[in-house]
Amino acid sequence: MSSTTPTPPPPPPAVSLTERRKAETRMEIARVAAGLFVRQGLRATRAEDIAQAAGVAPRTFYRYFASKEEAIGPLYADGARRWVEAVRAAPAGTPLPRVLEDAARHTLTPGRLVSEASFGWARTLIRLAEADPALRRVWAEACRAAERQLAEVLAERLTAAQVPTGADNVAARSRLDFTAAVASAAVRTAMESWASGDGPSEGPQGPADLAIANLAALRDFPWEPSA
Repeated sequence: MSSTTPTPPPPPPAVSLTERRKAETRMEIARVAAGLFVRQGLRATRAEDIAQAAGVAPRTFYRYFASKEEAIGPLYADGARRWVEAVRAAPAGTPLPRVLEDAARHTLTPGRLVSEASFGWARTLIRLAEADPALRRVWAEACRAAERQLAEVLAERLTAAQVPTGADNVAARSRLDFTAAVASAAVRTAMESWASGDGPSEGPQGPADLAIANLAALRDFPWEPSA
């Protein structure tokens, strides 16, 4: 009896060189904008100043960002994405509370993924977001986008959450989104609380320990949706 080798699924589409360069340009502009905001303040920095310091024309800047505040959106998003990706990369079968706590420790401890100096910048940028409504919206959208990404990762990890789409999925999807919101809020509020003070970036008052303490309080939370 003959057998037929199944055809493997096609690989995911590769990111084109053009898209990669666009992403690199966006991040470079974001870093320059953050540096100017930290050194001279948000109000004193114009979009044209960011463009000049980044070595691009103002019209190029506005192709990537609608305002100077939006220019640091990629940095906000990158920080949130690192935690979500750490959750995704955790070994299968690990209890979710431990996955979340380990991911927080890995991404919010200086020297592991981010330097000590970068944590100082993060503190200033979060403080600026608290003080400026436009920048606060950029921070909020980055956090919301990370929350949506986390919901997708949790759907991969929590088999009980993988139910058919359609009307019957509304309750399960709501529960999954609520789970992601709870976990995301635990980390976000830790970062915001740390940034509001002048404590060190490590130790009991550092962002990693604060996030883990928040998440530890949720160990009895019924993460997996009920059938």
